[in-house]
Amino acid sequence: MFTIGTVSKALAPAVRLGWVLVPESLVDAVAEEKRISDRGSSGLDQLAVAALLESGRYDRHLRRMRIIYARRRDVLIDALTRHAPGVRLTGLAAGFHAVAHLPDSADEQAVVIAARERLVGLYGMGRHRAAPTTAPPQLVLGFGHVSERAVEPGIVAVADLLR
Repeated sequence: MFTIGTVSKALAPAVRLGWVLVPESLVDAVAEEKRISDRGSSGLDQLAVAALLESGRYDRHLRRMRIIYARRRDVLIDALTRHAPGVRLTGLAAGFHAVAHLPDSADEQAVVIAARERLVGLYGMGRHRAAPTTAPPQLVLGFGHVSERAVEPGIVAVADLLR
């Protein structure tokens, strides 16, 4: 059995480190594959992440951040419920983003442009699809890098665009 983990989303994507827990009989083979495929992992970064893991500080960080992101998600849901009640959200369990489903008549790209003019960053789902299409019109709402205090004013600023 293998256990694989990464610090990319929870700590820092730029660190580009993860770990693999393998049966002892496979340690040498997995280490050799790692050496062949990627010789660029910083030894200092590895030692720092190992210290975080071994000390328990990484686990404490994860527990704290889960609470923070859950509150941001709840604020987003509440703001949309109050200011744009017709907007359905999905994808909330997937991380730091939600998908807002717009009315079929909405122009996804026009909503994104108008929101940016109001200094609110929204992203159309069309650019993330395999086939270039904006149907059905949907938005990606990121809440991972937005403070709780900023969520509601952002939704208020674009609520009319979402309806």
